[in-house]
Amino acid sequence: MSPMRRKSPWTKDWNELEKKEAKFIAKRQQGPTSALINKLDRFVPKKLSSTLDAAFSKGFALIFEKGTGVIEKTYNKEKRQADFQINTYASEVKGDRKSVRNFTKQAKSAKTANLLVSSVEGIGLGLVGAGIPDIPLFVAMVLKSVYEIALSYGYDYESDGEKVFILKIIEVAMYDEDEFVEQNDYLNDLIDSIVEDGDNFDEYEVNQEAQIKLTASALSKEMIYTKFLQGQFVIGIAGGIFDPIYVNRISNYAVLKYRRRFLKSKVSSRPSSL
Repeated sequence: MSPMRRKSPWTKDWNELEKKEAKFIAKRQQGPTSALINKLDRFVPKKLSSTLDAAFSKGFALIFEKGTGVIEKTYNKEKRQADFQINTYASEVKGDRKSVRNFTKQAKSAKTANLLVSSVEGIGLGLVGAGIPDIPLFVAMVLKSVYEIALSYGYDYESDGEKVFILKIIEVAMYDEDEFVEQNDYLNDLIDSIVEDGDNFDEYEVNQEAQIKLTASALSKEMIYTKFLQGQFVIGIAGGIFDPIYVNRISNYAVLKYRRRFLKSKVSSRPSSL
C-alpha cells in the first residue's frame, strides 16, 4: 500500500476557505441583517429608494473617476504591494501553513482598521441626522477596505475589469437567502473562468455603468431602512450604527472571494494538490 500523500499548505488553506464560505452562506440564508429594521417599511418615503439608488450610483462613478487617488492617501499602497511580495517569497521558500496564511492575515488586518473608521463616520453623521450625505463617505470606506484586501492578495484595482469585479462582490454581499446562494454560485463560477483565462477579464463582459446600477440597487434595497433612520436627527445614531455592520459584511465577503481567486490560481497550477 502506498503511503498517504500529505496535503499541501495550499490545499489545507483551500479547505479552510470552503468551511469559512459555508458559514458565511449559512448566515446569509438566515435572512436580512435586522428584522426589526424591516418593520419600518410603512414609515419610509416611497421616493427614498430611487434617491438612494442615484446617490450610490453617483458615489461609485465619482470615486472611480476622481476619488481613487484620494482614497489611496489614506493607506500606503506601495507597502501593501511590498508586503504581498514578501509573503509570496516566504510562502515559496518555507512552504508551510503559517506563510500561506499570511496573505489572509494581511487582508483581515486591513478590514479591522477600516471598521473602526467606518464606526466613527457612521455614528458621527447619524448624530447630526445625515443619512444621504453619508453615502459618498460610506462608498469610499467600502472601496478603501476592498482595495486593501485586493492588494493583500496581489491584485491591483486600476483596470476596468477589476473595478467591475469589486462592484460585483459588493452587490452579492448585499443579498440574502436564495438570491445570495444563486449569486454566490455565479461569482464562484466567474472566478473559476477568470483564473482559467490567466487571471484576466478577456472573456468577462465588462460594463462598468451597468454594474454600478446593479450594485447601487442592491445597496439601497438592503440599506434603505438604516439610511432612513440615520436621516432622523433624534434617532440617527441607530442608523449610523449599521454602517460598520455593512462594511464588515462586505469586507468579510471580499476576503472570501479574493482568497478564493488567489488560492484557485495556486491549486490550479498544482494538479495533484486537490
